[in-house]
Amino acid sequence: MIQNNKLFFFVLCQFLFGVCSQAEDKKVVFVAGPKSHGFFAHEHAAGCKLLAEHLEAANLGIKTVVVTGGFPQDQSVFNDADAVVVACDGGVRHLLNKNLKEFDEVMKRGVGLACIHYGVETTKGPAGDHFLKWIGGYFEPYWSVNPVWNAAFKLLPSHPITQGVMPFTMQDEWYYHMRFREATSAIGSIVPILSAHPPENTMKRLKPGVDKHPHHGNPDVADAVLKRKEAQHVAWAYQRGEDYNYGRGFGFTGAHFHENWASLDARRLVLNAIAWIAKVDVPKTGVPSKEVTLKDLLRNQDFPKPENWKNQKNVEQKMASFRLN
Repeated sequence: MIQNNKLFFFVLCQFLFGVCSQAEDKKVVFVAGPKSHGFFAHEHAAGCKLLAEHLEAANLGIKTVVVTGGFPQDQSVFNDADAVVVACDGGVRHLLNKNLKEFDEVMKRGVGLACIHYGVETTKGPAGDHFLKWIGGYFEPYWSVNPVWNAAFKLLPSHPITQGVMPFTMQDEWYYHMRFREATSAIGSIVPILSAHPPENTMKRLKPGVDKHPHHGNPDVADAVLKRKEAQHVAWAYQRGEDYNYGRGFGFTGAHFHENWASLDARRLVLNAIAWIAKVDVPKTGVPSKEVTLKDLLRNQDFPKPENWKNQKNVEQKMASFRLN
């Protein structure tokens, strides 16, 4: 009888532990936009699935759901979400633009939001105003710019998002001169996470006879970078205020090139950020993340691999330059 009681008590403890563990899990919903730029660029679905896989494998109590093809038809997926990650084409095509009111209700519950690469760009006006409330900043057409450049991140702030991340240099389409919210303690605060000084050639991109372009050539950019020598913030953290139940936001302008997810530092920084916006304690050494190989990156592509993929050698050389552990 005593033995049976011990067995019953053991089974009960295991059951209760499982229930408690399940209750503590945080839910992160990835929303990936439709097909975009072609093979190995703007790979919204492949990038989201890779990040979700690494978050699940980290055993931090995070469960993920990946929605592909655009804004979810069944919005109940957000009902018990702790954080949402959006990777999609931006501007007038941003998948949140037509769902501002509904998604604002999600944000007001204190749900975290991370926007990746083109997903940080929306339109000036109601959409941009919402992004300022949700993540503290956005790519504003005719104000922000989107050049490809080799950014050197020499100094990293002390923040949960940077834990386990080493200073690194990476070529990407790093958007900069973002439109940031003028924050106060009442509405939230912005912390720059990745900052660098862009080279002058990133500001001279207008074609002859063209006065302005929504993505480049803004004279205010030259004033900020060349005259005032201001470092440009290409990733940032945002702590919302009471009006949004102290939810958290994160913007990351990199990840145009799919191979950049093979960089341990860039990948860990984004994984840390997703854990942070979900209000999960980030390990002191950062979110554990296994090595990403070319085979891993080739999975879940929106477009088939070209028979004669001319850029493969360059991709492999770039990946070989990344820190792996």
